[in-house]
Amino acid sequence: MHSVLPVGDPAPADGLLPLSGAVSSVGRDFGLYVHVPFCRVRCGYCDFNTYTATELRGAKQSDYSSQAIEEMRFAAGVLEASGVDQRMLSTVFFGGGTPTLLPASQLVDMLHAARDIWGLAPDAEITTEANPDSVDAAYLQTLADAGFTRVSFGMQSAVPSVLATLERTHDPERIPDVVRWAKDAGVQVSLDLIYGTPGETIDDWQRSLDAVLVNEPDHVSAYALIVEDGTKLARQIRSGVVAEPSDDLQADMYERADAVLASAGYDWYEVSNWSRDASTRSRHNLGYWVGNDWWGIGPGSHSYVGDTRWWNVKHPAAYAQRIAAGESPAAGRETIDGDIRELERILLLARVRGALPVRTLAPEARQEVAGLIADGLIDGPAAIRGSLDLTLKGRLLADAVVRRLT
Repeated sequence: MHSVLPVGDPAPADGLLPLSGAVSSVGRDFGLYVHVPFCRVRCGYCDFNTYTATELRGAKQSDYSSQAIEEMRFAAGVLEASGVDQRMLSTVFFGGGTPTLLPASQLVDMLHAARDIWGLAPDAEITTEANPDSVDAAYLQTLADAGFTRVSFGMQSAVPSVLATLERTHDPERIPDVVRWAKDAGVQVSLDLIYGTPGETIDDWQRSLDAVLVNEPDHVSAYALIVEDGTKLARQIRSGVVAEPSDDLQADMYERADAVLASAGYDWYEVSNWSRDASTRSRHNLGYWVGNDWWGIGPGSHSYVGDTRWWNVKHPAAYAQRIAAGESPAAGRETIDGDIRELERILLLARVRGALPVRTLAPEARQEVAGLIADGLIDGPAAIRGSLDLTLKGRLLADAVVRRLT
C-alpha cells in the first residue's frame, strides 16, 4: 500500500456502496487484504504506508488487531446493506509493513475473526508477508496450526552490501532457517527479491538467484527497484551519494532471472512472478490482476468491490479514531466507468500469462495483434490458440504493449 493516496470523491461515513456495485460483483471471488502498517525500521527505498514506533503519534500497535477486527465487522455490515451477495473468502493476505511484528496470536485472532464473519472457502489461501528476522519456528508453526497456508519472505537479496544499500536489517544467512521452519510447519514458501539496487552487479544478482534455488521455494517474486519520490533513496540519488539504477542493467537482470528460474522448473505466470505449478501461484495477487473483489483492512488500504474503489485514511491514529466512532475509515473513493474498466482490464490481464483472450479485445486492438507478434512482443502460437501472452521481450516492454492495445 503506497503512502500517497489518490484524489477521488468524498466517501460517505456509513460506507454504503452504489447499487450498481451489487450487480457488478456477481460471479466474482472475494478476498481480504489486511494491512499491518508497522516496521521496526524504515528502509530507504520504501514508499509504503508504514510507521516505526516513533511515528505512531497517539496510535498503539497493541490496539491494532482489535481495530482491524472492528473494520471487518463494519465491512460485513456495509456489504449486506449495499445488497452485495455474501461470499466466503477465497483468499486472505496479511501485508505491510511487517505483519509478523505483531504477536502470532494477533494474526491468528484477525484470521479467525475473518473466518467467523465471512467464512473461508474450503481451499482458501491464507498468506502473510514476513521479514526473515521477525519469525522463528514456533511463530510459523502457530500460524500454520491456525490455518495459514503460505508465507512470503522479503529476502530482497543474498548479498550483504546490496541489503545495506536497501537498509534491510536481516542477515541473509537466516534465509535457509526460515524457509526450513516454514516447510516443516507445512506452509508454502515464496521468496521475494528486488533487483537493480544502486551498486548491485549482475554477479551479485546471480548470487541471489543461486541462493533462492538452493532453498527450493514454491514461488519466487522479483521486482525491479523503483525510486519513489520522497524516499531517502531518492534524496541520495539526487545528491549523488548513490547512482541511479540502470534501466539496461535491470533488463539484463530480469532476463537472467527468467532464464535461471526456468531452468530450475519455475514458470512465469505474471511479469514479476514465477511458480513451480498452478497450485503454488499467489491466488490473492491473481485476484487483483483478474479483477476480483477485495476489501482492504487498515490504514491506507485500498478496496475494490463491484464498480467502486476506495482507500482508507493513512495514519494509524486517524484510522483508530474513525473505527472508534463506528465510521468508515475511507478517505475517498471513485466509481470505475466502462472506459476506465476496459483500460485497467487490459493493463492487468496482459501481465498474466493466459489471462487475456484475444476475442475480448476491441476490433481496433485486435488489429494490433499481428504487428505485436511481428515485433516479437506477443507469442504467436498462443495468439492463434486465442490468448494474448507476452514474450520475454514483451514482458520487458509490457507498458508499450498495453498502449498499443488501448
